[in-house]
Amino acid sequence: MSIRSAIVIGGGISGPVTATALRLAGIDATVFEAYPGPAYGIGSNLALAPNGVAALDIVGAGDAVRARAVPISRSAMSVNGKRFELPGMADIEPLRVIDRADLHQVLHDNAVAAGVPFAYDKRLVEVEEHAGGVTAVFADGSSATADVLIGADGIRSSVRTLVDPKAPAPTYLRMLGFGAYTDCPVELEPETMTFAFGRRAYYLYWAMPDGRVAWGANLPSEQYYSLTEARAVPAERWLRTLRETYAGEDPGEQLARSTTPAQLAVIGALHIMPPVPHWHRGRMVLTGDAIHAPSNTSGQGASLAIESGIELARCLRDIDDPAMAFATYEALRRPRVEGVAARVARMNQTKAAGPIARKAMQLMMPLMFKRMDPEKMLGAEQRFRIDWDATVRPAAVPV
Repeated sequence: MSIRSAIVIGGGISGPVTATALRLAGIDATVFEAYPGPAYGIGSNLALAPNGVAALDIVGAGDAVRARAVPISRSAMSVNGKRFELPGMADIEPLRVIDRADLHQVLHDNAVAAGVPFAYDKRLVEVEEHAGGVTAVFADGSSATADVLIGADGIRSSVRTLVDPKAPAPTYLRMLGFGAYTDCPVELEPETMTFAFGRRAYYLYWAMPDGRVAWGANLPSEQYYSLTEARAVPAERWLRTLRETYAGEDPGEQLARSTTPAQLAVIGALHIMPPVPHWHRGRMVLTGDAIHAPSNTSGQGASLAIESGIELARCLRDIDDPAMAFATYEALRRPRVEGVAARVARMNQTKAAGPIARKAMQLMMPLMFKRMDPEKMLGAEQRFRIDWDATVRPAAVPV
């Protein structure tokens, strides 16, 4: 019996994309979101790699994202104030940096245009599986029934716990995230992102088309602050800490001093997801950050979430048995997402490197860049394309 309906838990990035792809596959999908409305205003900005934008083209959202995003065609690295140009790849679309709220709105509006219904104030509390499918029960007492349930509910996924009560929790990177768009009198090259390893903390920055400067900070912190806890701290206090941290950095000090409390976006604790042993159980399956959230260093977090939602829809379109469809989806995706996570695992440590390690980085960088082959390092990641029209064959899954 073919799969005709799906419940999608989570209305951020992967949820609307997955639901839109399911609609394209002929499967009715409804998105249920715990927030009272579309999750605009959560976070600051994020990067979409060429593979992620190409995946958005499949669901019809690529051009809308391009229209709102800032293209980044070049990158550089700065260590203790010494700047190095990074080699790039030829014949590839630029990185696209977009405000998270803008991305949420584009994906939501694109899903609605495709016929996807959204239901808000729906916090999942229980899932009941039965012969006819699966029923989601929400905190307000309402429920919904479909053939399958998809957990696209982020790094703190409730569905992940239902799939596997022993599933690992996200790993805190001992860094807090901040971002801002600010008016700062520094000369920056257009379409260029600089990754700066300051004496005390890592940050990155790039020019906006309107003359402002966008920047993000990763502040080392042994103390954990959730998003709610971090935002409970007055922005003035965080700015004071950022200004002390980046004092003497060029242009870190100028960026921190130019940023106003109203401009500062507080993100709180930064996490990664360790490998998740079980991606599915029965009629439930996970996608996006619920199972793979690599470090923001990867530049692939949102792109991989988008890809996975589309690949899941392909599997459910072409394979009638949910268990086999889920197993095939996992076989398609796990090697790719865990490969990206492995590539960036060591890079996280350099963000909080001490002064001696940073001096060594400064001395080694010129030699490293001469030997760097961006095509070999990133080509397979960024040139990856989903063939939507190809039929998915069931994977040979060991029993």
